[in-house]
Amino acid sequence: MPVPDQRDPEITRQALTGWLGRHLPGARIPTVETPQTSGFSNETLMFEAEWDDGGATRREPFVARVAPAKYQIFPEPRFEEQYRLMRILDERTAVPVPPIRWYEPSPDVLGAEFFVMGRVDGRVPTDMPPYHMDGWVTEVPPGERAAMWWSTLEIIADLHRQDVRNLGLGFLDQPRWGAPGLEQRLNYYEHYLHWAYEGPQETALRALEWLKANRPEEPDEPVALWGDARIGNVIFQEGVPAAVLDWETAALGAPEEDLAWFMFIDRHHCEGVGAARLDGFPSYPETVARYEELLGRPVRNMAYYEILSGFKFSVIMARIGQAMIDFGWIEETADFPYNNNCTQLLARILGEGR
Repeated sequence: MPVPDQRDPEITRQALTGWLGRHLPGARIPTVETPQTSGFSNETLMFEAEWDDGGATRREPFVARVAPAKYQIFPEPRFEEQYRLMRILDERTAVPVPPIRWYEPSPDVLGAEFFVMGRVDGRVPTDMPPYHMDGWVTEVPPGERAAMWWSTLEIIADLHRQDVRNLGLGFLDQPRWGAPGLEQRLNYYEHYLHWAYEGPQETALRALEWLKANRPEEPDEPVALWGDARIGNVIFQEGVPAAVLDWETAALGAPEEDLAWFMFIDRHHCEGVGAARLDGFPSYPETVARYEELLGRPVRNMAYYEILSGFKFSVIMARIGQAMIDFGWIEETADFPYNNNCTQLLARILGEGR
């Protein structure tokens, strides 16, 4: 969901040029692409820099991700942690993230902290409209869709196999919300729900009650979780992931949490919006079986983690609904924050006898 943005391209270009010169002396930025709208979780600026390198002119495309300064989708953006995680993944693992270059903690340059990474070419499946309904994913062969699905699943499993201690990923822990894993996630999202929207939340609260009453054990050491594992956060080049994006909800927990989110978002983008699932995408049972092979153990309690995924997404949708009210796009009395495609799908899942 886009947020109206009024950033001045020329002022932004000048500010970025002065800042970049501290990292690449003499660097020039001919133009900056500033969006007419920006995302809730961050703003994206695209630019190409050129500088003298041994008598030759070098050019390189970059992307600046700017922390939210006007409207937040999350109650506490963990922007620096996102940068730290992506840098570690870039430098020390095979998880394909864009090349991470610099971080600027001061708001003096662009009005908020930001980091710069290399630009990766490719195509990203769309959320608006959902990729099962329209867009380039509907036009590619079924074999390419299968490749997109399986390759993203392999990246998720690769992330889950990483050694949290060896990589120094302990900063993903959020102890103020409890122990890593389900205790932390339920406490955080309960807080988030009440922060997101003050109106009724019958379905989300019913899911939360169920999740608290049926919380399973998580016997293994917590792993690093992407937090937003889905093909809509992957830049693809002919079915092959060139880079994975959007790590602002990364956390520590059980791998089942990422796997369930991966499948739930896809289910939302077809069944949840009343669209047929495109040919080529593997079934969810096939996905679970393949993931178990990659992880090296059976998965546990997937029905629980599916409801957890629906609950988390319902909370996010509540916040998006509040934003739509705040921007005057819907009436203050509209039921969208608590009655939308996600909450309707979640209600159906809750009614399936769990």
